[in-house]
Amino acid sequence: MASATRLYVSSYAPPNATFGAVTTLEFEPGLGSGALKTTSENHECGSAPTWLDDTFNNGFIYSLNNVFIYCVDEGFTTPNASLNTLKKGTDGSLKSVAKLDIIQGPVSTQFYNENKAMAVAHYGGSAISTYTISEDGSTFTKLQNFTFVAKGPRPEQDASHVHEAIIDPTGAYLLFPDLGADLVRVYCIDPATSLLAPHDPIQEPLGSGPRHATFWEKNGTTYLSVIHELGNIIITYKVDYASSTDEGLAFTKVDEVSTYGDTRLPADADGSAAEIKLSPDGNFIVASNRNVTLFDVENPDPNNSTKIPSDTLATFALGDDGTLDFVQLAPSGGSFPRFFQMNADGTILAAANQLTNDLSLWARDVETGKLGDRIAYTKIIGPPNYILWDEE
Repeated sequence: MASATRLYVSSYAPPNATFGAVTTLEFEPGLGSGALKTTSENHECGSAPTWLDDTFNNGFIYSLNNVFIYCVDEGFTTPNASLNTLKKGTDGSLKSVAKLDIIQGPVSTQFYNENKAMAVAHYGGSAISTYTISEDGSTFTKLQNFTFVAKGPRPEQDASHVHEAIIDPTGAYLLFPDLGADLVRVYCIDPATSLLAPHDPIQEPLGSGPRHATFWEKNGTTYLSVIHELGNIIITYKVDYASSTDEGLAFTKVDEVSTYGDTRLPADADGSAAEIKLSPDGNFIVASNRNVTLFDVENPDPNNSTKIPSDTLATFALGDDGTLDFVQLAPSGGSFPRFFQMNADGTILAAANQLTNDLSLWARDVETGKLGDRIAYTKIIGPPNYILWDEE
């Protein structure tokens, strides 16, 4: 019988605890609400594990005997943050093999230049940092640091807050949404050295707080959709490539939609948009919304009839002209879905609800893009913030 699919979930330290966790879960489809089982927990990524990355395993130096997950610790309780290399055991357990102190507040990583280097976005440290990686994939060497002082008009924008690192489809550019500065910072990559050089950023609406973004393609045209945490909007740009990376990229706005689609919110709603993902088939975008609980979902405890207030996940179909067409607003299963991730074939979406400390798995129709029934649920130790599917 085939082994169960694994999920790795990072989570902040719970109250009165010293360390956060990276939890290994096994999921066996068809078993209903009991399908998720915790098999191990790793506590070697500090107090605030916040992002997991296994991209290197799929790169040009892949080895079955050397499979790593990389975890960044935001460094809430220490002088420095850290970049941690965790080795996967055959049973899915993790063990630390290397740690590098880095600038405070890392919240996202991105391998680039054929996995020869990694870029890190620092929310708390108002910075971007880059590192080269050893041939065996275990250790990193510091390459570049970029620090910023720009800030925006809202209280949440008291400083530059770089929130994500994103590679473009050609592999020639890295983009970094800066929530504090209302910019998407753009850099080109030198393939010979992995060094980054800045290009003109995208100026986002003042006070909108760009958080994350995703590239997508339609009929040979490349688009970039940026989700804005403070404005609760998604802005889509047509991307034009110059003849050389020295000239950078050109971005033309083609669409702007609410992260709630056509759903009207209460007058006192104070939403906080979070994640944006392209579906595996490239036909839909899904976004998560926090702090406005528009649904009540069934309690997964069969002995408890009290319904659970739920934040939302919005689905949009991708139009031929770069516009987003609203499809559905569905529950995330709990409060504050900071992150979600679809499995490889797009039939399941896993949502990490940060304030209710839980993980919900939802069935997903790949033809319509709509979410259906909840097929699995589990509590997580500490507030969860990232999900990594392992479907080997």
